[in-house]
Amino acid sequence: MYFIKTPQLLKRLYPSQVWSLPDDKKTIYLTFDDGPTPGITEWTLDTLAKHNARATFFLVGDNIVRYPGMVKSITASGHHVGNHTQNHLNGWNTETKDYLRNTLKCAEVLNTPLFRPPYGRITRAQARIMQKRFKIIMWDVLSGDFDKTISKERVLRNVLDHTGNGSIIVFHDSLKAESRMRYALPRVLDYFGDKGFSFDAIPYS
Repeated sequence: MYFIKTPQLLKRLYPSQVWSLPDDKKTIYLTFDDGPTPGITEWTLDTLAKHNARATFFLVGDNIVRYPGMVKSITASGHHVGNHTQNHLNGWNTETKDYLRNTLKCAEVLNTPLFRPPYGRITRAQARIMQKRFKIIMWDVLSGDFDKTISKERVLRNVLDHTGNGSIIVFHDSLKAESRMRYALPRVLDYFGDKGFSFDAIPYS
């Protein structure tokens, strides 16, 4: 089970984590988790460029090591990057010391102040320590593109129905999410672009 729209109660329980950004202007913050992934990440960059959109990519350390050139393409295109652990760890199932060690291993190959816990699962103890070094970025809207049980049309509606000023949206530039993300992303960019929204990267500071 997962929430498409993050409940306000959850945001209040974890106020030090970033769920959305100030909504005083029509700006949306697209994020992409689990890459870089050959073919998919390049397509994502091309699609964003066609819409003059900037985004934030939360990268897995193992993938960074495999595809360093793709990381350079992301940053050279004006997008921001964030740490997503070295091996996509679930914090709830990982000892704090092991979780921190894994995240710092990713930090050896990716210099960024942004961090997103895989699956959004991080313990309070882990978060307290992580916040000394990173800004923990969660989300306001989860597209559901990773969910093979829902249609690509449902993924699109998830985003269109729940996004507003300052929303942080999660997509995945991964093999599992590819078909649903490829369908939804350009339509999201068109829809909100026509309504006067801009798409920006999450600030580093």
